[in-house]
Amino acid sequence: MLDALDGLTSAKTVSVQDLLEEVGVRAFAPLILIPALILVTPISGIPGLPTLGAVLIGLVIVQKLLGREHLWLPGWLTRRKVRGEKLADAVDWMRKPCHWIDKHSRKRLSPLVSRPANLLAAVVITLICVIIPFLELLPMVTSLFAVVISLFAIGLLLRDGLFTLVGYLWIGVAAGAIYWLTG
Repeated sequence: MLDALDGLTSAKTVSVQDLLEEVGVRAFAPLILIPALILVTPISGIPGLPTLGAVLIGLVIVQKLLGREHLWLPGWLTRRKVRGEKLADAVDWMRKPCHWIDKHSRKRLSPLVSRPANLLAAVVITLICVIIPFLELLPMVTSLFAVVISLFAIGLLLRDGLFTLVGYLWIGVAAGAIYWLTG
């Protein structure tokens, strides 16, 4: 997936539509994972990008919850662009953690990636997407919640419940960080 995204980085700008065409409109988990991983990177410090990412993830996850087979996104969102060099930086940053994930993932803790558990994870992702725009006021806090979404998406994609479990645990870390920053 990163190699596919890397192929887009040579362009001056890359649109959300370009990303969709590269990944495919039937692959919901990768379409949740890609913006979430981008939001984990320092690029999430760009004002408005966490909100845009949350809207994109939210639209994808809600369609998954509704049982749609093909993804639809509005034109105003698919026309949004990021500079190719910024995407290249994000892809480069993601290579090391993605390599680690590939090396350490396997099918385990199956109940955490069962259909009912996936629905619960999708609802949690939806709730996180709702709060991300408000958290954008706190520096880099959105990245903490993007980690949760990334872990859930990895669990969905690889059918590895350990990533889902760590995602639930990470919610506590993120909530603690918010409490510390605002307390």
